[in-house]
Amino acid sequence: MSRSTLITVATYNEIDNLPQLIGDIRSVLPEADVMVVDDNSPDGTGQWCQRKSRDDSHIHCLIREGKLGLGTAIVAGMRYALDNGYTALLNLDADFSHHPKYIPELVAGIMDDGKNACDVMIGSRYIPGGKIEGWPVIRRLMSRGVNFYARWMLGLKVKDCSGAFRCYRVETLKRVDLEEIRSWGYSFQEEILWRLKRTGARMSEIPITFADREKGQSKINSREAISALWIILRLGMINWFKV
Repeated sequence: MSRSTLITVATYNEIDNLPQLIGDIRSVLPEADVMVVDDNSPDGTGQWCQRKSRDDSHIHCLIREGKLGLGTAIVAGMRYALDNGYTALLNLDADFSHHPKYIPELVAGIMDDGKNACDVMIGSRYIPGGKIEGWPVIRRLMSRGVNFYARWMLGLKVKDCSGAFRCYRVETLKRVDLEEIRSWGYSFQEEILWRLKRTGARMSEIPITFADREKGQSKINSREAISALWIILRLGMINWFKV
């Protein structure tokens, strides 16, 4: 059975954000299905989603045993999209840093079968018109540095390599062996672009305003950031030496 769009949201302790987020997603793209991948949030995020899914056939919920990493959550959504015949898979964060108002434009880029058709559409902070709100200067500089590092090491052309607000053509995801992915944390975002680039995937960006979360706590820590830089270095060696 062919379906149109699956929107995935990875959650851990997002009960303050998820109910409104799902409502906003449904208001901008009511025909889409939404899949929440929750890592057994102690605040009841997953249980709320399970109750919601009983009343709304467009809502799906996967509750996992614990914190297994952002990359594994996104891959779980990719596998679901592949197994269930969706055309487009869109991922966004649960904390409203990615505003749902951009969803229709991102999906439209994937649905376009003409000369402007893309395999990956990225909501970008770093092209003209894009911006970040609520970040201190040091965090802005770190993000810019990581993106420059990833573009250089991995040969990526897009400006925003680390953002999670993306839409993928599901047919294109079939070209990537998801079992080979090495990044299960935040470097997943760069690695999946690199693996798709190696298959010839076409990528494009639209400008977005990225707003720092207002509710809940950020999940990234220094250990995960260092691990991400190391994984990008390892992938870069493969890229540079054409392994």
